[in-house]
Amino acid sequence: MAINNVNNGLPKAPVDNNKVNTQQQTQQNQSAAKQAATAQAQATAAPRQDSVSLTQSAQQLSQVQKKSADAPVNQEKVDKLKKAIQSGEYKVDPQSLAKKIARLESEIFGLKS
Repeated sequence: MAINNVNNGLPKAPVDNNKVNTQQQTQQNQSAAKQAATAQAQATAAPRQDSVSLTQSAQQLSQVQKKSADAPVNQEKVDKLKKAIQSGEYKVDPQSLAKKIARLESEIFGLKS
């Protein structure tokens, strides 16, 4: 069996290599863009590991807070002081308070007074 009228009897069109190369490059660029988008989506979707680090001062403060939570409390004395403050009978000695604050800070920060 013979096949007639292939290309309607017209001569074959020449292949345009520039056009073929351009099409191949376009396909490669599209493929690369899809891969990059997929990689970015995967990186975005992947859970990140968060971390926290405390400064030395924060660690010291945490230790002081733990120690104060464990310290015994004389509730009777606390209630007595609350009453005196509320009634206006409690008076603060500023010199004594300043000395105690300075001593506490030197203990906390390791300074010698």
